[in-house]
Amino acid sequence: MLNSHDDFTPMSEIIVGSAENYLGHDRDLTFELFFHEALDGYRSDWAYPRLAARGAGQTEQWKISRRYADELHEDVEALAALIGSLGITVHRPLPLPPDAAAIAGLGWQAAPTPALNIRDNTLILGDEIVETAPAIRSRYLETRLLAPIFRRYFEAGARWSTMPRPTLTDASFDLSYARDAATTLGGPTEPVTDPQPSPYDVGIEMMLDGAQVLRLGQDLIVNIAQANHRSGADWLERQVQGRFRVHRVWRMADNHIDSMLLALRPGVFLARHAGLRDLLPEAFRTWKFIVPPEPDPGSFPAYDDTDLLLTSPYIDINVLSLDEDRVLVNADCSGLIKTLEAEGFTVIPVQHRHRRLFGGGFHCFTLDTRRSGGAEDYR
Repeated sequence: MLNSHDDFTPMSEIIVGSAENYLGHDRDLTFELFFHEALDGYRSDWAYPRLAARGAGQTEQWKISRRYADELHEDVEALAALIGSLGITVHRPLPLPPDAAAIAGLGWQAAPTPALNIRDNTLILGDEIVETAPAIRSRYLETRLLAPIFRRYFEAGARWSTMPRPTLTDASFDLSYARDAATTLGGPTEPVTDPQPSPYDVGIEMMLDGAQVLRLGQDLIVNIAQANHRSGADWLERQVQGRFRVHRVWRMADNHIDSMLLALRPGVFLARHAGLRDLLPEAFRTWKFIVPPEPDPGSFPAYDDTDLLLTSPYIDINVLSLDEDRVLVNADCSGLIKTLEAEGFTVIPVQHRHRRLFGGGFHCFTLDTRRSGGAEDYR
C-alpha cells in the first residue's frame, strides 16, 4: 500500500529510475529556461546552458558520450541493487527503447528522455500519487514509463491524480525569473529573448515539479520562483485541502528544493547554507541546520568544454535517507560524509560519477513509495 509522507522515516518500498539509453538532450526553449541560471563560471542551483534565440519549435540535439551514458547506467543499476540488498522492495520504470520515436504536443516535438530523475514529475503525498505539470517538452510523457507501477498501487487502493497538463508553447512561461538582473543567490542571469508566438498559446500555465516540494508529515514546503510555480502551488493547495498544510517559500532556488535543503530526521535539515533558515516558515526555523563544507572540485570528473553540465558542484547534498540513521551519500563526497558521520548518521557510500552531466543525485533518481511515517505534526 502506498504510504509516504516524508524523506526520513524507515523506508520499505521505493522506485529507482532508469538511465537506459540516456544519450542526449533536446535544447529547445523549455530545456534552456529550466536550466538557465549562471553564477561565477558555474551554475548556482543547476549548471544551465546559455540561452539562444531561435525560432519556435527549433531544437538542438546535444549528444552525450556513450562512455558517460554507460557509466551512468552502471551506477544507477548498482544503486538499485544496493537498496534491494538492504531488504527494501525496489520497483523500476519501463526502460526507454534505443529507437524511441519523438513525442509531440501542439506545435512542438521532442526526443523523449528515460525516467531517470523520477522525483521531478511525480509527488507522493501519503496515499496519493500526483503526476505534476512538466516544464520540459522532452519529459512530457516521462511518467508513462512509470504507469505500470502506479497502476499497481492504484489497484491496491492508492489515489492517483494528475495536474492539468500545460501546452508548453513559448508563451506558456513566466520569464520574469530568468530576466531578473540578479537572483536570490547573487549572480546575474542571462536574458531570455525571442519567445515565438504559436496558434496554440493559452498564456501563462501551471508548472510545478515534485522536487520543488519538501514533505514534512502534515506540512508541505513549496518553492516558488515565478508565476508558473505559483499557479501549480494554487492547484496543489486546493487538491490537498484538509489533509496537508502548504507553505510557500519564495525563490529558495529557481525550481528544485532538494539540492538546497533536505530533512534528515525530525528537527534536522541538511542545508547548502545557513541563510536558508530565514526563508522557511517560522515553525521550522528552530530545526538544526547541518551545513557541509564547500564541494571539492577534485571530487568530480574532468569534462571537455563540449560536455553540457546540468548541476552545480552542490549536487551531492541530494542524498537519500533510508531511515533516521542511514543515509546514502556519494562516495566521492568525503567532506559531506565526514560531516554526517560527526553528527551521528550512518553513511552508506555509493558511487555516482556523472551527476553533473545528468541533472540529479540519489534523491532525484528515486521516489519512495512506502515509509513508516504518517501525517505527523513536526512543527
